[in-house]
Amino acid sequence: MTPHSSQSPPLVGVLALQGDVREHLAALRASGVDAVAVRRPEELDRCDALVLPGGESTTIAKLARIFELVEPIRARIAAGMPVFGTCAGMILLADRIEDGVVGQETFGGLDITVRRNAFGRQVDSFEGPVHVRGIAEPVHGVFIRAPWVEEIGPDVEVLARVSSSGGAGAAAVPGEAGAEASRIVAVRQGRVIATSFHPEVGDDHRVHDLFVDLVRRDLGRTSADRT
Repeated sequence: MTPHSSQSPPLVGVLALQGDVREHLAALRASGVDAVAVRRPEELDRCDALVLPGGESTTIAKLARIFELVEPIRARIAAGMPVFGTCAGMILLADRIEDGVVGQETFGGLDITVRRNAFGRQVDSFEGPVHVRGIAEPVHGVFIRAPWVEEIGPDVEVLARVSSSGGAGAAAVPGEAGAEASRIVAVRQGRVIATSFHPEVGDDHRVHDLFVDLVRRDLGRTSADRT
């Protein structure tokens, strides 16, 4: 990895093989970091952190294999690189998948089990307020063929839940309240964050701000360790 200068903003890559790449690049830049598209291992090497966008998880995984990015991304995640996955990105970060296709690969990094297309097909997409731990007011959640988290490991923190019925009129469930009637849609484990919904849609960049804060803190710790 080529270290990014401590005098400049963090450099955050967006895996640019398929999906909401431009939207994430714009949201990251609005959150105060340099953002670049990543399609090659040498581009990944320059980055301090990585975003895995929404899209089609099986397609992204296949293209990542073609572009020789699977092992480099796995290695960077294992080495502690901050990563943020949205929708398909959550699936790609999961250690286990329910209803996955035969042979479907993930990068791993989150001790979770996700269910693909859990809220339904494209016609079942919905929007609504989501209470995210660490953000004062609800964010606008856009759920498009979204997964949900079926199981979490002991080191995984639940950041958000929504009603298991989905739908535009479904109220988000803050914290752990009503857990029996809700589904996990945002999690964090160490330096890895994932959401079922698309925070890159629209002008509310607070979820990206949350990730950027994590990246800045991580770089601060790394710099302190070197001095």
